[in-house]
Amino acid sequence: MVASEEKNCDAPNADGEINDETVREYLKNHDDFLQRYPDMLDFLHVSHASGSAVSLVEKQVSVMRERSMELRQRLTALSANAKDNDAIFEQTRALVLKLLDATSVEELYSAFIISMATDFNVEYASMILYADNDSSEGYRTASHERIKKEIGALFRGHKPFCGTLRTEELLFLFPEGEGVGSAAIMPLGSSEQLGLIAVGSSDPSRYDSKTGTLFLAHISEVLVKLIPSLSHTKQ
Repeated sequence: MVASEEKNCDAPNADGEINDETVREYLKNHDDFLQRYPDMLDFLHVSHASGSAVSLVEKQVSVMRERSMELRQRLTALSANAKDNDAIFEQTRALVLKLLDATSVEELYSAFIISMATDFNVEYASMILYADNDSSEGYRTASHERIKKEIGALFRGHKPFCGTLRTEELLFLFPEGEGVGSAAIMPLGSSEQLGLIAVGSSDPSRYDSKTGTLFLAHISEVLVKLIPSLSHTKQ
């Protein structure tokens, strides 16, 4: 007795019998089929993750529900970002007004440091102005050579920096800091003109390459305009 050959249901036979591939090609070429015959949706089933079968309608509802949930989550994130940006804008506006009221570099320095701590909830803040000698009476100064020695690797080309700091770098920028942390550093001027401002954290991941520095850039532009016109008590 010769065993009968097993029929391959995926391949068309000589009699032109409809098979899976034939149906697949037909549906690809007639994508409005389910619109013309909506009752077929109740007869078509797909496997669910749990192993049970669900109708195509149920599957579509499930997919739409998942997409809706994803969109809601994205909308929630966008709303939260918008609120954060609004808060930063208001805080920046308030700080700019305080800076405009300053009558000396000391007052300008104090307004910046206090606002960073109380309004922006920044853990560490620093403003260092260039001068021939290091000093910290009223406001902090340091020479170009000292800054280059301490954080030159971070501050190449006087471009903004966001990232992790070594212990000695953190302590130079923020003498009250401890251990390894991270910071966002913004030059005061496009070249070696006035100095720098910085905000920092003891968390090494708080400030990184993805951190936005728009508000720091705006504040630095205001400081660059104000500092030369204010009376310096340090010579």
